[in-house]
Amino acid sequence: MKIQELIELCGSEKISETVLSAETRKQKLQRDELYEKMACRFRIMRESAQRGMANSTRSSSGLTGWNAKTLADDTHAALLGEIGKRAMVTALAVAEENARMGRIVAAPTAGSCGILPGVLIAVGECLSLSQKLQVMALFTAGAIGEAIAEAATLSGADGGCQAECGSAAAMAASACVEMLGGSPDMCAHGAALALKFVMGMVCDPVGGLVEVPCVKRNASGAINALTAASLALAGIQSAIPCDEVIMAMGQVGKSITPDLRETSQAGLAVTLTAKCRFGGVHS
Repeated sequence: MKIQELIELCGSEKISETVLSAETRKQKLQRDELYEKMACRFRIMRESAQRGMANSTRSSSGLTGWNAKTLADDTHAALLGEIGKRAMVTALAVAEENARMGRIVAAPTAGSCGILPGVLIAVGECLSLSQKLQVMALFTAGAIGEAIAEAATLSGADGGCQAECGSAAAMAASACVEMLGGSPDMCAHGAALALKFVMGMVCDPVGGLVEVPCVKRNASGAINALTAASLALAGIQSAIPCDEVIMAMGQVGKSITPDLRETSQAGLAVTLTAKCRFGGVHS
């Protein structure tokens, strides 16, 4: 379903409420059953974040694994405030847990798994929001992700990192907007803005692994989402409708050279340091 169709279907309801009702009919489940399934995914997100923040063990490749704890333990004033810092820490923690082969929720992919929980957990905890608000926001994020998957792609191999971290940021931005009382239309503008911010971002993993620069892109993706949500909540709109932004992202992804679509044949993957320092690392 296109985003505009979803907004029209919502009427005065939140996106999450409309999606939950539609999915109960589609999956032939009770509302409480479907909510609990999503709540389980949220618990897994929280657990992966907790493990990641408590652990500074390197991944098996040695490329990543310690930055979440380093940032969490930093005593200097956070330039982006408490929510921004917490979002970055959580995003890093989940992405590093993925690199250690820990249990995560692909949201929407493993390579971008830290962005959505980073935003949900940081905003939820720092603003003392209820768990129900955070779980319901996941239904909104899921609807945005599904729309992107249908009209474009969520795969770095197909569309570059814009399709992974960009889509995750769009999902997180829309979820954040809803949690803070924004309308379905505002959620759509948040998603559109987040995608536009990273339009054209390539996928150039060092050593063929989803670690460098992927893990740190999760931290920047969380800030991307918070920025987009802040603009949307202020009433600032994307000049291009969300559905058209998604289509543009898909077109841009197809035009990106295959060397920059998860093949590690260009970009950061072939820099001197990548080849000399990490040349022995292979997927």
